[in-house]
Amino acid sequence: MKKLAVLFALILMHFSGQAQNPAPYVGTWAGVLNVGVELRIVFHFESPDGKTLKGRGDSPDQGAFGFPLDTVFIENEKLNLQLKGVNASFAGTLVNDTTMEGIFTQGADIPLTLKKTNQPVKKMERPQTPKAPFPYKAVDVRYQNADKSISFGATITIPDGQGPFPAVVMITGSGVQNRDEEILGHKPFAVIADYLTRRGIIVLRVDDRGIGTTTRGDSTVTSADFAKDVSAGVDYLLTRTEVNKKRIGLVGHSEGGMIAPMVATSRKDISFIVLLAGPGVKIAELMKAQSKAVVQTTGISEKAVTAFGNYYEAIIGLVISGEKDLHGACQKVIQHWVATTDPEIVKEIGLTDKIDQDKTANLIADEFNKPWFRYFLQFDPQPYLQKLKCKVLALNGDKDIQVIASQNIPGIEAALKKSKSPAYETHILPGLNHLFQHCKACDVKEYGSLEETFSEDVLKMMAEWILSN
Repeated sequence: MKKLAVLFALILMHFSGQAQNPAPYVGTWAGVLNVGVELRIVFHFESPDGKTLKGRGDSPDQGAFGFPLDTVFIENEKLNLQLKGVNASFAGTLVNDTTMEGIFTQGADIPLTLKKTNQPVKKMERPQTPKAPFPYKAVDVRYQNADKSISFGATITIPDGQGPFPAVVMITGSGVQNRDEEILGHKPFAVIADYLTRRGIIVLRVDDRGIGTTTRGDSTVTSADFAKDVSAGVDYLLTRTEVNKKRIGLVGHSEGGMIAPMVATSRKDISFIVLLAGPGVKIAELMKAQSKAVVQTTGISEKAVTAFGNYYEAIIGLVISGEKDLHGACQKVIQHWVATTDPEIVKEIGLTDKIDQDKTANLIADEFNKPWFRYFLQFDPQPYLQKLKCKVLALNGDKDIQVIASQNIPGIEAALKKSKSPAYETHILPGLNHLFQHCKACDVKEYGSLEETFSEDVLKMMAEWILSN
């Protein structure tokens, strides 16, 4: 749902070093890293002395350009880049004067083809990103949670004019995200905050633990801890004289749409919540449907999608059962799956090699073994939704392949019918993906290639609903 753990800490690195015969490498080389989404990476090499390579890197889809490069060396006719800061590396071999084939490694090996080009690097436009000056106050603030173990960095935007105003806390999706919920150069929370504040609503958007100016805290935290973080944001709003204390709400996206009901049921001062692609069924069921939908967009056959789903569901079952030796158990699941699955399908999914099988099992186990993921996979949003006493707006795009609308909106509706919510609305919105962009291919890879950050229609719907409720 949210975990586009992008390998692009790359752009924060510096590479330098010695190179033998640098001439063939001088110039601009561009490629695409496929890490669930497609991310362009560009290296510019020069050799001022004819002996060593110097250069810089660009990450156009994240709007980052001109980062210095460091530690570049030629060994055994391969260009090597070592990225010690993120435990990553690239090794590439010249195929011809204009093509370099290589492997980018960070936990997993990712094929990366670089092409020599004379074309300028095009920055993706993000026309909706707000730009100063603003017709409202935008203030960077700090506050702490109840036990003072975490210090939060945030931005509060306050409308001009006479208050007090209704106010919302924004809640990001899964994974560590900054206050703008920034992804691939898009800043959806900044766009939402700008739109709502221009219409008379205070917005607090907050850096997650360990990013931006928020302190990291315990590494074993789960969604339950994140719910407490959001509650600390509500407490902060209560200290602001500009806030109407009877009209405080939560806006949560993806996992944030799971956390919002957790917070709302734990307090009596939440007036409303907005769920953007929030879950309505058990997360294990959501993840099974999500995995198949995402894999299906890669173009593999229906039989391969079904077969992939079988071993993925088996591994989820291990986590839910509390399996302690997840690494060993995952390896056994994949080995059994390989032994009992049509070899052509195994080949189609890319697990014919024993090394690849073990590496896949270990990568899955490493991720699923984390306290956050174990808690997440065993979570059921239904009890929280059924206990709600506030007003609810739940929105989902019909092209969302991460939180599938046809599965989750009915689940939310069924739970809210049993709740004490005084008013609720649910909507499946045509043509929109998980980020509420109007999409074409409607797969995860497309997020960064779309100029739209967040649908204007959905912004309008949210603002009108909040102000009327």
